[in-house]
Amino acid sequence: MTDARETATQAAPAPVPLLEPREGIPPVTVSPDALADIVAAFAAGSGPVAIDAERASGYRYGQRAYLVQLRRAGAGTALIDPVGCPDLSTLGAALDGAEWVLHAATQDLPCLEETGMRPARLFDTELAGRLAGFPRVGLGAMVENVLGYALEKGHSAVDWSTRPLPEPWLRYAALDVELLVDLRDALEAELREQGKLDWALEEFAAIAAAPPPAPRVDPWRRTSGMHKVRRRRQIAVVRELWNTRDRVARERDVSPGRVLTDAAIVAAALDSPLNVHALAVLPGFGHRMGRRQLEQWQAAIDRARALPDRELPQPGPSFTGPPPPRAWADKDPAAAARLSAARASVSALAEELNLPQENLITPDTVRRLCWEPPAEISPEAVSAILSGLGARPWQVGLVTVPLTAALAVEGPVQAPQ
Repeated sequence: MTDARETATQAAPAPVPLLEPREGIPPVTVSPDALADIVAAFAAGSGPVAIDAERASGYRYGQRAYLVQLRRAGAGTALIDPVGCPDLSTLGAALDGAEWVLHAATQDLPCLEETGMRPARLFDTELAGRLAGFPRVGLGAMVENVLGYALEKGHSAVDWSTRPLPEPWLRYAALDVELLVDLRDALEAELREQGKLDWALEEFAAIAAAPPPAPRVDPWRRTSGMHKVRRRRQIAVVRELWNTRDRVARERDVSPGRVLTDAAIVAAALDSPLNVHALAVLPGFGHRMGRRQLEQWQAAIDRARALPDRELPQPGPSFTGPPPPRAWADKDPAAAARLSAARASVSALAEELNLPQENLITPDTVRRLCWEPPAEISPEAVSAILSGLGARPWQVGLVTVPLTAALAVEGPVQAPQ
């Protein structure tokens, strides 16, 4: 069996720089008439369709696409501006039944779906690389290690909402789909040789069929530095400032971090200033911030200060699953022993199969199984629980026996970290 990690580290010729798309940089499609021509060309093309999308993360509110790139045999490469062509449902319909090739599909599928495009079948080259055991699975690393070409990655974090888009950015965008189908074919061959292709196909099918992710509960709790905020009144300040920032960012179509930093929110929560003068001296508020802005943030702080105690948020989010593993040894020593044994089993099996543990079975699934095991420990019962928690058949088939053995472990252990 090929060891992709070993292959990737063997001495190899220097990668060949990929500097220009084969047919040059295509014009950006910005009108319905031009889009109709692209739809016809890609409908007449053949084979898989390489697809990528560029967002303006860190610059704009939300994760909408600001450029969509496609390539297909017989159609060449297309660059589409979703600002000028926001409805790409006709293109999605033209590609119905075709396999989409994406790198890190879960990152791009939500913004593509906003344009009316959703695949029936897909091949994720990043996930394929993980299952094949490659140590570095970024697109540039995969193209270099598998195909021997070097992609320029200097424009990945630019503001893709910029108009007009500079030519170097368009070249970069076109090159991102230039070799994606070639990479797909090479990885399919690698997975087949390793006996993992069926595993990958199950994973790809699960991604394609997955519903949109549910909205986060209390997203303000993810504020960076939140662990410093202990008192409920201070936590209320974080919530009010976060919600105010989110509203302002959405109205201005600006990344929330450009409206007010997380560090500033935490500083205000810990200090709880009484007026705009006290607020203005805190980090993140004084530098070139106008009085109207300061009053806006102070009003949010004042709202939190005026809340009755019964309306203050609790210190931590409500848990619907097991407690943090570090608390298991005290709460349930037997569960802690099961988890320690289960983690060791999963780790050993993942090493043997040359793939990441989290791709063999998710850590959350292992925790839930160990915290609430079946009343009667058996492979059948464990298999049913794993399936109910969303594990794919290939995963269930591999981990059921070792996890069944781990659930039978008893005795005190150190708290899992």
